[in-house]
Amino acid sequence: MSAPDNTLLIVEDDPGLCKQLRWAFDKYEVQFAGDRDSAIAQLRRLRPAVVLQDLGLPPDAEGVEEGMRALSEILVNAPDTKVIVVTGNGDEQSAVRAVGSGAWDFYHKPVDMAVLDLIVSRAFHIWRLERQNQELLQARQSPLEGLIAGSPAMLRVCRVIEKVADTNASVLLLGETGTGKEVLARSLHQLSARKDGRFVAINCAAIPDNLLESELFGYEKGAFTGATKRTPGKIELADRGTLFLDEIGDMPQALQAKLLRFLQERKVERVGGREEIPVDVRVVCATHQDLNAVADERGFRNDLYFRIAEIVVNIPPLREREGDVLLLARAFINRAAGQHGRQIKGLAQDAVEAVQNYRWPGNVRELENKVSGAVILAENKLLTARDLGLDANSEEAQMLTLREARNQAERRALDRAIGAAGNISQAAELLGISRPTLYDLLHKHHIQVP
Repeated sequence: MSAPDNTLLIVEDDPGLCKQLRWAFDKYEVQFAGDRDSAIAQLRRLRPAVVLQDLGLPPDAEGVEEGMRALSEILVNAPDTKVIVVTGNGDEQSAVRAVGSGAWDFYHKPVDMAVLDLIVSRAFHIWRLERQNQELLQARQSPLEGLIAGSPAMLRVCRVIEKVADTNASVLLLGETGTGKEVLARSLHQLSARKDGRFVAINCAAIPDNLLESELFGYEKGAFTGATKRTPGKIELADRGTLFLDEIGDMPQALQAKLLRFLQERKVERVGGREEIPVDVRVVCATHQDLNAVADERGFRNDLYFRIAEIVVNIPPLREREGDVLLLARAFINRAAGQHGRQIKGLAQDAVEAVQNYRWPGNVRELENKVSGAVILAENKLLTARDLGLDANSEEAQMLTLREARNQAERRALDRAIGAAGNISQAAELLGISRPTLYDLLHKHHIQVP
């Protein structure tokens, strides 16, 4: 059942006080519960915005332990609900303990209705503001499932992915480690006509060279020591689906030739076998390397590069995604808090500054790992810079070199101009530069124009 936005659940076993509270809070949708079990049942049914709870609940009406257990269960089942605990006169210790456990506020008996009404009204106000904030954050998320983005640079990447998804073009994803290349590859698969087939991923850098061929192409029984049965490779398993080759730049040259032959003929031959097996698969590759440079150094085949790079998508690092770092941090906090049962509500101000100023060399993956660890170890409901292992006051965190600042400004200007313009000439005109100068800047910042 979905409760109205003004539902107030009152957990109180005194009938006289319940009658008084019903009259005092007649502007809310008031529901009552007299003990812990009925409170949790009502909570699950109504999902109230605010709970007003007495800590002295039966069968321990003179103590607070039953009330503390009720508080804990309420926060586990509805972490966004604002819980106001009511304690006996002078019981400061229980009030502090309850707030430390996650209660939003407290009030001492005897009840002064004017003051209590003010506290409850403020709780509803904060609850509504937080919900509006969550709705705004969700509205800014990208249209691709599993990807959280609001920056112009990443939204442009999303548009490219949407355009090429329902084709059979080979796609090469370029980006630093941790930028989300596999997430984008999965989005390509989910948006394509192959979504009902398998998405098969293999990291070319994580498998020893002598095993990578058999992993990709499979092997026949007796092909080598330990080959006790016929085993299909990853390419075969991805038939009618998508094959994702991560860190393709680390593939050994001998295997590059065999992969190129497959891409040309769409047939595989298992290790130790002679049969050619046709496979219908879309190939998506990714790397953090500049394959053009690697090819020039004869470490990567030019002909294979042109085959896998029909569409090249450059994924910007996190430090160049304006506004995304806080969006991602809050999403990771909510996810980790739910997974670990922690009452973490967000970032303290010093953490906000540290997260924005830090360079994030490990990109989104580093941010997620730091947030997850901080949620587990944090002692308060807001994560601090220290919880995240960041120093908000260090010069390294706060200062950019002149070159870095200029590069960031150039990249932002290029992103905006290309997003606003219909072609290269219009983008150059918007920026007030010549087309050759624009091409030089695009090459400098590794920007591919769709």
